[in-house]
Amino acid sequence: QVQLVESGGGLVQAGGSLRLSCTASGRTFSSYAMGWFRQAPGKEREFVAAIRWSTGITYYTDSVKGRFTISRDNAENTVYLQMNSLKPEDTAVYYCAARSKPGAMVTLTLRVTYDDWGQGTQVTVSS
Repeated sequence: QVQLVESGGGLVQAGGSLRLSCTASGRTFSSYAMGWFRQAPGKEREFVAAIRWSTGITYYTDSVKGRFTISRDNAENTVYLQMNSLKPEDTAVYYCAARSKPGAMVTLTLRVTYDDWGQGTQVTVSS
């Protein structure tokens, strides 16, 4: 099992930036990919971005392309989500997740393919 701890959320004005961090501990050597998801009030949890742990290949949902960047620091077992040009519609609780099994990149968007989840961090973007 992998333990995930997110940090870096907060309140920011539209157009501002935040960087989220997710530090993993436990069975991290077997993680295939890490993902960021978000859940706004009254909505389902949705995919934001993912990164393959070994190669660094990334995948984004269309609404954040060009604004968000996912990266990882293998030595620190940490994944980051740099969020720029934030919009009020980005307001949500952001969760990181770890996936152990390989598969097609497009499947990284699916919540059910992830094995472990963090507790979430709130991001609020004011207009």
